[in-house]
Amino acid sequence: MTLNQLRAFVEAERLGSFTAAARAMDIAQASASELVRRLETELDAELFARGSRTLTLTSAGQELLPYARQALEAAESGTRAVRSLGSLGGGTATFGVLRNADYYLLSNLVQMFHARYPSVRVRLVGQNSAETAAAVAAGRIEAGLVVLPIDDEGLTVTPLLRDEVFFVSASEERTRAPVTMEDFARAPLVLYDAHYGWQDPTRRQLAERAQLAGVGIDPLIELEHVEAALGLVAAGVGDTIASRAVTAGSAFPAGLRTVPFADPLYDTIALVRRRGHPLSRASSLVAR
Repeated sequence: MTLNQLRAFVEAERLGSFTAAARAMDIAQASASELVRRLETELDAELFARGSRTLTLTSAGQELLPYARQALEAAESGTRAVRSLGSLGGGTATFGVLRNADYYLLSNLVQMFHARYPSVRVRLVGQNSAETAAAVAAGRIEAGLVVLPIDDEGLTVTPLLRDEVFFVSASEERTRAPVTMEDFARAPLVLYDAHYGWQDPTRRQLAERAQLAGVGIDPLIELEHVEAALGLVAAGVGDTIASRAVTAGSAFPAGLRTVPFADPLYDTIALVRRRGHPLSRASSLVAR
């Protein structure tokens, strides 16, 4: 069994004829037919039902197709990886990022990478860890940084660090002691990541804790960005949450009070990559 045989089989299935497959592979029509015939001989099974104007897979062909696609994809990934070893003289490193990426020195990372590899374009994409994890699993990006928990099917997850999450308020009364889930549920909450809502990893943790405590969380206001939420908290509209990286940042509003949760809450930041798929040279160096 050869890659060319598998490629002829996959292209014939995709395009519906040996003629079209041969054109896509830049070979003669007879050569494409012969490659598939040899594959059928080796497997002792017919892969296509002949006779109609469009090729149709047999049950054996249907069984083989996903494995053939996987083999070709793995070979192509290996070729790209080897060709990228020589240098980083061009190309694009696309990397997924977590919510509030700038608070975790991602801008400094990009600056350092660009200084070392000025010819490589860098794309940092993603608005939320749920989105980033889904994009990596689907193969739209190679790897990324996320906050756990995420849906990790098809992913390799490498935890990197923990960052404590605090209750944030302008109220002295509501920040006198560590906050229980009952306290949190009663607070006038201003929560961010409105688009992803309770799919957001930090919110998922809070929802699970609230469920165990037998209380519900019903935000007063939901919006997209932590900075906007902090602005409303500083104006006395309500209370929110923020990680230590945010509360220690220079943009954190003066006068706001922070207190930990009675059962400390942490964001765990992790590197995720698609399981079984090697990273390109550029993305591997960004990940490192």
